[in-house]
Amino acid sequence: MARRADAQANRERVLDVAEDVFGHGGKSASTEEVARLAGVGIATVFRNFPTKAALLEAVLVRHFDRLTAEAEARLDAQEPGEAFFHFFRHLVADATKKIALAEALSEAGGAADSRATEAAQALRRAVGELLGRAQQAGAVRDDVELPEVYALLVGTSRAAAHAPLDDEVRTRMLDIVFAGLAPAAGPA
Repeated sequence: MARRADAQANRERVLDVAEDVFGHGGKSASTEEVARLAGVGIATVFRNFPTKAALLEAVLVRHFDRLTAEAEARLDAQEPGEAFFHFFRHLVADATKKIALAEALSEAGGAADSRATEAAQALRRAVGELLGRAQQAGAVRDDVELPEVYALLVGTSRAAAHAPLDDEVRTRMLDIVFAGLAPAAGPA
């Protein structure tokens, strides 16, 4: 049965607010705060999401799905290398929110084999496709594979999220990583 338009609007507003609240407050944020800021009662939150973990899983799945769609939208870019590196920067900039959401889900008892894990794998595949296109275009060295690139992505994301890096330091850090991913200019 289809949801009523107002019920669907309430659900979307709860998800929007929850992404912001838990993305900034992490595991210390509460569903009560989400309800208050969304302008709905706590019963509305729990009618849509029976547990805090269910709410957080829905938020994280939606977040990963949005990032995957952004990656997929870049697959036909005129400059595949630029698309790959720009998206890498975007993921690092987004890391604080994503990590806070994932940690809050884990703290709330979210399952390791959840829909969020499936959505994270879809994002990983999309990054792999961007990487492959960048390599085909000669913008990324061809001797690296997705596991190494994803390790760099995770490491730089965690550094950006947990260390007090200003924009200049983060930019230089990524420039160094990108220089390492660039094809060699010629014999050393």
